[in-house]
Amino acid sequence: MALSKDDREQFLSEPHIAALSVSAGADRGPLTVPMWYQYSPGGQPWVLTGKGSRKHRLIEAAGCFSLMVERLDPSVRYVAVDGAVDSIEAASDEHLVELTRRYLPADKVEGYLEMARAEHGESVIVRMRPQHWNASDLGSL
Repeated sequence: MALSKDDREQFLSEPHIAALSVSAGADRGPLTVPMWYQYSPGGQPWVLTGKGSRKHRLIEAAGCFSLMVERLDPSVRYVAVDGAVDSIEAASDEHLVELTRRYLPADKVEGYLEMARAEHGESVIVRMRPQHWNASDLGSL
C-alpha cells in the first residue's frame, strides 16, 4: 500500500539509518553507504559527512543523491527520497550534537561526541531538495 504524503514524511522523520546513494561515475555502480540523517516533515533532509570525503566529493559532483530508510516490524515499510543538492555548508558542533542525540542513547552521547570531535575533523552539511518519493507499507509478512 502506498503511503500518504504525511505518512511518508513522518516515517522519514523517525531516526532510521538511511542508505545514502550517489553516482560514483560512469564505470561504477552508485556509492551506497549507511548514514545518519536529519529530517522534519515538510523540510529538507540533511546529512553530515567529512569535508572532502568521498561522499562529499561525489555528492558535489553529481548534484543529487538519494536516501532510503526501511523497517521490518511491525510491518515492512520503506521510504526513498531523492533530489538535488540544495546547499553544502560547514557543519557546526550543534549539527553534530543534534545527530548524535537523534541516534544514540543519552548515556552514550558524550562519549561519542568526545571521540568525534577529536577524530573526525571538519565536516559539511549537505541539504537535499526532495524531488521524488517512493514509499510503501507492505504489511506484515
